[in-house]
Amino acid sequence: MDREWNDSQPIYRQLRDRVVAMILDGVLKEGDSLPSVRTVAAEYRVNPLTVLKGYQQLVDEGLVETRRGRGMFINDGARNLLMQGERQKFLAEEWPRIQETMQRLGLSMKELLEANGSGNSHVSQKQRDMGHPSVKKPQGPKDHEEER
Repeated sequence: MDREWNDSQPIYRQLRDRVVAMILDGVLKEGDSLPSVRTVAAEYRVNPLTVLKGYQQLVDEGLVETRRGRGMFINDGARNLLMQGERQKFLAEEWPRIQETMQRLGLSMKELLEANGSGNSHVSQKQRDMGHPSVKKPQGPKDHEEER
């Protein structure tokens, strides 16, 4: 986990989000234990109550369970539950902003897909056709002779 915190949201929420990202990325798997509250608090120099509050959010969301005397563990199905929620959040919150930006820039889905698969991902097909400076033109045999 990253040791830096930003001021845009509370640390307990950032901690919760980092654990969620680790579950989604497969770093933490279902059945794995979370690091102890004391360990996280000491390592990241935060109050143990802050860590506990972040962990409690995960419990409240049904992602983690507390096993008395053993610690906290990732629940079965936690990743799928998170994937559903994160997909819905993306489609409801982020995708509309992306679509607005695409419209503003005059980008089509085709251009985005082409850009994603090309070596010049920041250059559109239109720019390639118009001889954009970042697109290297193939050199013929005559061009090589002139360089010598």
